[in-house]
Amino acid sequence: MIEIKTKQEVEQMKPAGKFVGSILKSLRTMAKPGVNLLELDDFVKRQIESRKGATSCYVDYAPDFGTGPFRHYICLSVNDAVLHGVPFDYALKEGDLLSMDLAINVDGWVGDSAISLVVGDHADPEDLRLIKTTEEALKAGIAQARSGNRLGDISAAVGDVAHEQGYSVNVEFGGHGVGHVMHGDPLVPNDGAAHHGFKLRPGLVIAIEPWFMAGTDEIYQDPKDGWTLRSADGSRGAHSEHTIAITEGDPIILTARDE
Repeated sequence: MIEIKTKQEVEQMKPAGKFVGSILKSLRTMAKPGVNLLELDDFVKRQIESRKGATSCYVDYAPDFGTGPFRHYICLSVNDAVLHGVPFDYALKEGDLLSMDLAINVDGWVGDSAISLVVGDHADPEDLRLIKTTEEALKAGIAQARSGNRLGDISAAVGDVAHEQGYSVNVEFGGHGVGHVMHGDPLVPNDGAAHHGFKLRPGLVIAIEPWFMAGTDEIYQDPKDGWTLRSADGSRGAHSEHTIAITEGDPIILTARDE
């Protein structure tokens, strides 16, 4: 069922989005060579525990596309890991491509966002191009998130940016409705046909999340943890995401990071 929020409910969602955005902003600064993924996960844990009314969306999360409860506080995907990366004992290295996906419930409402970055000072230009493409695709999708447009307009805008840069698009996982739960209706694929699908209206809150891989659109689930999705050819992936609310005018980015 697709939830349509009242203006008051959209206001109530803002603290969760702001909290998620602020943590990701801190993590961007923290993610340096030598820092362990478990340190980043523990930082998120402590931030959640220190915030009244905040709970993790991941720790006990056990959907059918994962193997058992996730058991961590953030998804950290490194290099060829592209989605749902389980934090493990790994020290970041110079040049690693790190994607961080975070969802937190604050007072009954969820904020969900993701960023990607290259660790250290020596980035491969192709990694930067991949990250920028996800960011530009996110901007393009948000620009189409206006009352009266169709869901397909968002999907088509995201996919067009990817294709223009020579990337193929996987549509097995994509954006989704956000509200009292992390993943709700409607699904928001990262490619599609403009002028088709659900008609957008004020009060619809969705996560738009372009994720692309450098050399393929095929993925596999890492059997070591039953969660992490990796590119089939070993190429790197990047991921950008915001939770946005559709209004009578411009969309509101609930997870803005003031960057």
